[in-house]
Amino acid sequence: MVRLVQISSGKKRRVALVAEPHLACLESVTSVYELAASCIHDGVTLSERVREPGSGELLSYDDVYSGKSQWRLLPPIDIPDYPERMLVSGTGLTHLGSAKNRQAMHLQTVTDTAKPITDSMRMFEWGIEGGRPKEGEIGIAPEWFYKGNGASVRPPFAPLTVPAHAEDGGEEAEIAGIYLIAPDGTPHRIGMCAGNEFADHKFERRNYLNLAGSKLRQCSIGPELVVSGDFRAVTGDVSIERDGETIWRKAIETGEENMSHSLANLEHHHFKFEGHRIPGHVHIHFFGAHSLSFGEGIELQNGDWMQVRFEGYGRALRNPIRIEEKKQDRLVRVQPLS
Repeated sequence: MVRLVQISSGKKRRVALVAEPHLACLESVTSVYELAASCIHDGVTLSERVREPGSGELLSYDDVYSGKSQWRLLPPIDIPDYPERMLVSGTGLTHLGSAKNRQAMHLQTVTDTAKPITDSMRMFEWGIEGGRPKEGEIGIAPEWFYKGNGASVRPPFAPLTVPAHAEDGGEEAEIAGIYLIAPDGTPHRIGMCAGNEFADHKFERRNYLNLAGSKLRQCSIGPELVVSGDFRAVTGDVSIERDGETIWRKAIETGEENMSHSLANLEHHHFKFEGHRIPGHVHIHFFGAHSLSFGEGIELQNGDWMQVRFEGYGRALRNPIRIEEKKQDRLVRVQPLS
């Protein structure tokens, strides 16, 4: 299995192949974006290219991961100097756990005799019925949301911020697909990685139409890009730490066997839009979460640490939460250019 990381030290950048307990730096390449683009141009796979002779020095992965090295982990994909050429998005209601959480969140009236089905649960049921079409056929469209551009993506160990205008911030442990659009407009899946999609669940709970705004938050992916990972059935765990102690932990499952939509169906409905096939653009697409701490009554506090780990996807993704003070929230005034 090929796993890659991006690292930096000041203005210097490198791409390294994970070879536990080391990182084997690749020569003559400074970004995964550059590496993937060259593979498309030359008609070779990423797995073939990174195994070619000529690797650079070995670094201690433990030192880099723990912050003892001069090298720091970056997100495993970016477009240096051009974050606006990255689109960050996601697909919800793909896992039974997420559907149950959303049903409970959006349920307005429950009586002893009736438990209404929300639009969220109805959409999930549509996915169960038509989200896994036969080879060559098109299934039903999933829920889709926009999170921002590359500026919203934070590296491992960097804080995920709850802005002053937000009501809450909570982890969403997911796997994200990483894609690069070729010069002819063909989407290429570079690989997958662990991700913390992060969202404002209190704001969404007020009304399900707030979903779009609740997703416009920072997120984090990595630390490793898995080039040849298995996405059939993936297990892992997500946890919350406070003051050095784990206050919540949950075993999670993802992958096609645990989802209502096939990967091919999710990818078709994302890339069917012409605007999602702009040559040279990168897409980070989250595939949905199994469980949320918010759904079990956990409210994250400033300084809490969120950890996401999936078997076969490398080392855990860790990020602290930073909550801005409400007094920092200021009216945004638009200046007329008339």
